[in-house]
Amino acid sequence: MANIKSQIKRNETNELAREKNNQEKNEARTAIKKVETLVAANKKAEATEALKEAISLLDQLAQRGTISGNSCSRKKAHLQHIVAGLK
Repeated sequence: MANIKSQIKRNETNELAREKNNQEKNEARTAIKKVETLVAANKKAEATEALKEAISLLDQLAQRGTISGNSCSRKKAHLQHIVAGLK
């Protein structure tokens, strides 16, 4: 347990930031999973709409620094590849 007042405050803000980051990452994982399930169900129109939402979420996370830019790019490329494979 921290004794210094400033460190106690930092611990609290770090915990809040960690919870916020985890919540945002969970939203992104859900969006990615939605695209993947729509692709598996062979629903191209819905998958492309879900893809736009997922890309937007991933870009926001990368811009805020919650995930790295390379991770964002990799995930977007994967989703675009599987959606493009639909007929």
